[in-house]
Amino acid sequence: MDDKINKRGQVAMFIIIGVLVIGVIVLFFLFKSGVIPYGEGGRETNPDSFLKSCIEEKIEETVKTISLQGGNMNPVFYKRFKFLEEGYFVNISYLCYNQNYYLPCINQEPMLIQHLKDEIENEIKSQVESCFSELGNSLEKEGYVVDAVYREFEVDLLPKKVAVEINSELTLTKTNESFRYENFTVVVPSRIYEQAIVVQEIISQEAKYCNFEFLGFMLLYPEFHIDKFLTTDSITIYTIKHQDSEDKFRFAIRGCVIPPL
Repeated sequence: MDDKINKRGQVAMFIIIGVLVIGVIVLFFLFKSGVIPYGEGGRETNPDSFLKSCIEEKIEETVKTISLQGGNMNPVFYKRFKFLEEGYFVNISYLCYNQNYYLPCINQEPMLIQHLKDEIENEIKSQVESCFSELGNSLEKEGYVVDAVYREFEVDLLPKKVAVEINSELTLTKTNESFRYENFTVVVPSRIYEQAIVVQEIISQEAKYCNFEFLGFMLLYPEFHIDKFLTTDSITIYTIKHQDSEDKFRFAIRGCVIPPL
């Protein structure tokens, strides 16, 4: 009888320990993901979550706009073209161009990925600064003493994502407790990096051979769909679509043009 009681007690003890372990693990991941904030005062006390929600939409809008305009937010050297699927005119940047007849196009953006990073940075700069300032104001309203130092930020284009690295420091003090954060990162899913690699390959072959064998390329890399459209004035417009995300990148070229008869 005593053995049965002891065994039942041991089983109950193991169950209690198991529940406690599971509870600790769940709390750890909740804190880590930002569902439960660090410190007091509500969700706003998790700076990473606040900054992501504040900046994410601006990054997505910027990446989409420059991708559909040949990598430029405000194109200067472009082909104006109207796509039937959209129903409005778009200024599409020339990324490879030669005004002369017969000659191959000349690469207009040999540092394309760096150029794309610069375009995104210039467009979201004020938003990043504003969001960091809003974060401090929000935390002060929650009763924190805020010591915030904003320095600069940098955009990085990586496989499957755009990362915004914010070089800054944030110290929060409340009821004799302090929390310190620094160097925040906001990540947004995107295929612009992979598309830029494809664009560079297309430009390289167009500049050398006056042609890019896009059908063969799609057989080798089925994750991309490439459309090649020749306008009535011999301008080629490429559209690269990533099949999973359906992100599009468009650009124009003029090269190896045969003069009209």
